[in-house]
Amino acid sequence: MTPTTGGYGKSGVPDIVACIEGKFIGIECKANGGKPTALQFKNLNAIVAAGGHAFVVDEQSTGVFRMMLDLVVWGNQEPKLNDFTKFTDTKDETENK
Repeated sequence: MTPTTGGYGKSGVPDIVACIEGKFIGIECKANGGKPTALQFKNLNAIVAAGGHAFVVDEQSTGVFRMMLDLVVWGNQEPKLNDFTKFTDTKDETENK
C-alpha cells in the first residue's frame, strides 16, 4: 500500500492510475481501513462517470479487488457496483443513532 504521495503525486488523484486492455483504472490505496478524502472521492466518481473504473483498496480487500479487476479487465463485463457511499459519511457513527 502507498498511503502517501511522497511529494510526487497530485492531491486527490488515485495512488495508482493504469490503462489495462484499453480500460482506465484508478486505485486509491488506504492503510488500516482508511477512507478517501472528499477530493479523492470526487476524483474516483469522476473516473467512473467518464467510463473508467475506480477502486479503494486496503489490506483487507486485496482479494476482492483482484476478483473485480479480473472481471473488469478480462471478463468483458462491467461490475454491478461502483459504490463508494460507505466512504462518504464523515459524521461520527454515534450521530446517526
